[in-house]
Amino acid sequence: MASLQQRGSGDEGFSETLDELDWNFTYGGQGVGNGSLSSFWYNRNQAHLFGVLLAVTGNLIISISLNIQKYSHLKLAHQGSQNPYFRSILWWCGSLLMVIGETGNCVGYGLAPVTLIAPLGCLSVAGSAIMSVTFLRGNLRSSDLLGVTLAFAGTYLLVAFAPNITQDITAKKVRYYFVGWQFLAYVILEILIFCILLYFYKRKDMKHIVILLTLVALLASMTVISVKAVSSMIILSVKGEMQLTYPIFYIMFIIMIASCIFQVKFLNQAMKLYDMTTVVSLNHIFFSTSAIVAGIIFYQEFHGATLLGALMYLFGCFLSFFGVVLVTRNREKKHLQQSYIDIGEIPASV
Repeated sequence: MASLQQRGSGDEGFSETLDELDWNFTYGGQGVGNGSLSSFWYNRNQAHLFGVLLAVTGNLIISISLNIQKYSHLKLAHQGSQNPYFRSILWWCGSLLMVIGETGNCVGYGLAPVTLIAPLGCLSVAGSAIMSVTFLRGNLRSSDLLGVTLAFAGTYLLVAFAPNITQDITAKKVRYYFVGWQFLAYVILEILIFCILLYFYKRKDMKHIVILLTLVALLASMTVISVKAVSSMIILSVKGEMQLTYPIFYIMFIIMIASCIFQVKFLNQAMKLYDMTTVVSLNHIFFSTSAIVAGIIFYQEFHGATLLGALMYLFGCFLSFFGVVLVTRNREKKHLQQSYIDIGEIPASV
């Protein structure tokens, strides 16, 4: 660090950024990167807990909103109404709850690591299954109970063993990460993969679900990076540390909007061609994986994590992924005769 500071006044900003990065990385527990839920962890990471609570609450609200929208479609179909669903007050109530839930997720990204928030989308799928059985008289299967149990067990492991890295995401830090060689190499690789898949999708007319959802996941990684940056800079600005005057904020905001729009396009294409439940489970797995990789590379969230903590975190991801697959497996086939639009069970993508 001292050698960098001796390079002259032109490198002072770079040295200050490195010093800021060095001092902002803090870890809970006795060991570096220890993820145990101790009292020391709680005292040092209250913002993380608040972010997790916001994300969990947001995902549960999303589950409620999806089931309200399902119910509005069922009600219209039962009444034989020819009015479009968007004229239903009940449907708009569900949409409002969806916005509230997604807002909670966005704020959660600003307060806690990406690797901690992104996999919590499994709670939306699990909660939607429970509410569907309770309020919409859906079928309760043994695989649903096992899937929900695994999803909650995986969530506990994710929260317990996610890297306890705490850093204030300032505009200077985002700019430093944005031009770092790790992220540049990652973006180049993503662009190459995206262009290859887009070539097969457009030119060869290959619309396999893996191709479509991989395109969604590649865009989602940029969405997660930009959402965390934008949310964190807004939170810091509200606290009095103005970040909205930096150009990097607006660059990230544009990336967030553009990536979300194209995500919706490819995701809708996948939902038109394949069963909803297949898309739901695979999209959750692909999205969470890409978001975790993005958090590790861009925000360096696994910096200093222990091997045991990393393995337990990956095991928690596996349990939550497997739980989502069990909850959504073969569910669509039992509802093919229902004359309403099943738009539920879509996990939060941001």
